[in-house]
Amino acid sequence: MYKLDQNKTPLFDALMEYVNRGTIPFHVPGHKKGNGIDEEFKNFIGENPFKIDVTVFKLVDSLHHPTGPIKKAQELAADAYGSDACFFSIHGTSGAIQTMIMTVVGDGDKIIIPRNVHKSVTSGIIMSGAIPIFMNPEFDKRVGIAQGVTPATVEETLRAHPDAKAVLIINPTYYGVATDIKKIADIVHNYDIPLMVDEAHGPHLSFNDRLPLSAMAAGADICAQSTHKIIGALTQCSLLQVRSERIDIRRVQQVLNLLHTTSPSYILMASLDCARRQIALHGKELLDRAIDLANYARSEINKIQGLYCFGDELIGNPGVYAIDPTKLTITCRDLGITGYDLDMILVNKYHIQVEMSDLYNVLAVGSFGDTKENIDKLINALREISSKYAGKQEIIKQDFIDIPDIPPASLNPRQAFNSKKAPVVLKDSIGAIGGEFLMAYPPGIPVLCPGEIITEEIVEYIQRLKAAGLYVQGTEDPLVENIKVVLK
Repeated sequence: MYKLDQNKTPLFDALMEYVNRGTIPFHVPGHKKGNGIDEEFKNFIGENPFKIDVTVFKLVDSLHHPTGPIKKAQELAADAYGSDACFFSIHGTSGAIQTMIMTVVGDGDKIIIPRNVHKSVTSGIIMSGAIPIFMNPEFDKRVGIAQGVTPATVEETLRAHPDAKAVLIINPTYYGVATDIKKIADIVHNYDIPLMVDEAHGPHLSFNDRLPLSAMAAGADICAQSTHKIIGALTQCSLLQVRSERIDIRRVQQVLNLLHTTSPSYILMASLDCARRQIALHGKELLDRAIDLANYARSEINKIQGLYCFGDELIGNPGVYAIDPTKLTITCRDLGITGYDLDMILVNKYHIQVEMSDLYNVLAVGSFGDTKENIDKLINALREISSKYAGKQEIIKQDFIDIPDIPPASLNPRQAFNSKKAPVVLKDSIGAIGGEFLMAYPPGIPVLCPGEIITEEIVEYIQRLKAAGLYVQGTEDPLVENIKVVLK
């Protein structure tokens, strides 16, 4: 299956060699293997992490110009995922996505993207100077979430913009919904341009055939993966997978070097090295267990009055080609409470912290770190909550709020972001050119991008989200009562 020995962890081994030598550190960081760390913090963390918190030198290699163990570790990751090259990203998948965009498109180039992209995509577009051409994803009004974009939508958008330089899609979505990525890859390649994939929520897809098809298996040209989200790397760790036919691998390294810190964390990189080994060698059985637990939870949740957790029954709906069963989207609108309400009840009363909440749902992320005991605690908490609310609310708090239409653009995002701007009260901004983002976070979907005309529909939508207690962000004003607009 693999060309290389996936048992090896070259970077972690190099760090262990450094530790086992008893090396005396006259290099940064200044805590010197933990000797200078605050005692309370060290007592909690333990001593070992500080021993491998090192800087760039020959034994442990350089992320910016890898020639030793980091190079070998990245080659092992490429082999595990079936790509031509893999790059470690220790500034998250946001940084990997920005690298992906800046590698492929530049100032004035058109890039086709779904509207429900993460804010890292739009920030990458600002940095590159590219012009976004938006596609509308499909929407499920029962659960109130965006699904994937369909192959037909991609085809239609490419026909309208044959001069586009690249297409980017999200697969799977935050909620675990996958589109027909293989068909989309074929359509995009018919135009001889690269397909980029935000695979932040799919670093595990390659390792179990009960999961949707991965980007690399589908023929995508470049994809960014959050290895800290589902598999066992530390937070902030991600991978950038590349195929060389349409992507210049050397340029990927150069763009990463522009964005990466010159003092990358070797603790994070070592966790990437070891997480790759774990998923490559044991992914199938670990993921089988995670899938079985999640399916058990889904089955039990769907027996609870007022709750719904979607699964394979949605397959075949527009934008739904496959489902990642490890994601548990728990819809609570029939209880007469919002997702935000359910989120707060779970955390405050039961000390259960879900991944996110939106107007209608909470999202619980499953992984092979779950236990049957903890899954049962979630199920039992949901049963108690249902017994309190089901059938007892006179009015359903929120019906589906239609997401506003994509507003017309007057400037490209980079022009607007760099323009002279002034703050105005949000309700008085209708008709102005927005100079900031407006988005509900998570998952960070932009309602307004810099350069777009602020509409009455957008203002009303934001006010309704805020009234429901959801987290709206993107403006310099933390309360999102004011927004900066472009001065004419």
